[in-house]
Amino acid sequence: MKTTAHAFTIKRTILAMAMMMTAASIPSTASAESSSTGHRLLLKSAVENAAFTEVTLPIFEGRRGNETVWFVVTESSDRQDAERRGVHYSPKMANGKGTLAVQQVAMRDGIVRVLGSVDFSPERVVIPSATGFPPNEATPGAIGEALYTPLIELPNGIVLNAPQIKNASGEHDRLIRIDLEKRTATFRMTDGFFEGRRVHYTSFNASDPAVAALEAANYTPNLKALPNKGSNSPSSALTGLAPIVNGPTGKQNPQRQGLSSTLLGEGDPLNIVQEIPAGKRALAYSPMWDVHASVWTQRPMPVNNSLLQTDFNAVARLGMAGRISGPEGKPWGSIGVIVNCPIISIEE
Repeated sequence: MKTTAHAFTIKRTILAMAMMMTAASIPSTASAESSSTGHRLLLKSAVENAAFTEVTLPIFEGRRGNETVWFVVTESSDRQDAERRGVHYSPKMANGKGTLAVQQVAMRDGIVRVLGSVDFSPERVVIPSATGFPPNEATPGAIGEALYTPLIELPNGIVLNAPQIKNASGEHDRLIRIDLEKRTATFRMTDGFFEGRRVHYTSFNASDPAVAALEAANYTPNLKALPNKGSNSPSSALTGLAPIVNGPTGKQNPQRQGLSSTLLGEGDPLNIVQEIPAGKRALAYSPMWDVHASVWTQRPMPVNNSLLQTDFNAVARLGMAGRISGPEGKPWGSIGVIVNCPIISIEE
């Protein structure tokens, strides 16, 4: 696992988001359901640890020229293909075809051949400010090349979410351990909320360099080309994410939430997701999250109110009422930043 600069003293907590092939070539892995009461594993190819802080995924070998690259697969735009692989079905990803956000790949000898890869060699640096957010410095530890994107289009037209996690230059910053013989890799997870329920996810890519640093993700500017920001419609490749920027702080505070709290070392930011890959709205899910940075406008914060937000639509209503805004007092809504965060599981 790649080390980070000494200035970053709260590595475990900042791993959270701060703002925010064919079947023969990529075989599926058997699912591992948790025995914990009320816990539901959604990504069937995944294996979680008992604390739901780590997830182990199958890894696959690819090539960029003569270089070996390793990647994971968490979503497919084709239902049957998704079932075969044990990954999420996300048809909205196909809406990115024809843009820089989707890389067409070739298959040769059963191996995916990509055009773009990732430079994992930079040192990731995150230095919080006195209030946590905004950080004094946020430099990503991995940078996508000009042609790189985690979304790949196979020769048969299926789009996969296949983020690269290792090559000759290094490894993904969320990677805990990797076993090339068993072809598995383990990553740190983050807690968030969906309609009042806690979800667990991991982060692989971000279209903004500062967000990539905060997320411990690959900086991938090509994701900005995905349609349609601010929309959760079937024609969009995206779904919404609402990170609270300036929520209540205090490690023992039951209302604690937000980027400032995370940067102060108090825990995950508890971001709110708009959709999950289950239930009646499963087809609206996409791992490509459209960041709606959410800033409480009332300062100081009222101490007796219930401020912990757990539902995206509730945050949207607060935005319409003027209680929450976007950054710098702008209207609440999409800020144009995309993060790639597959959902792993949910507490029910």
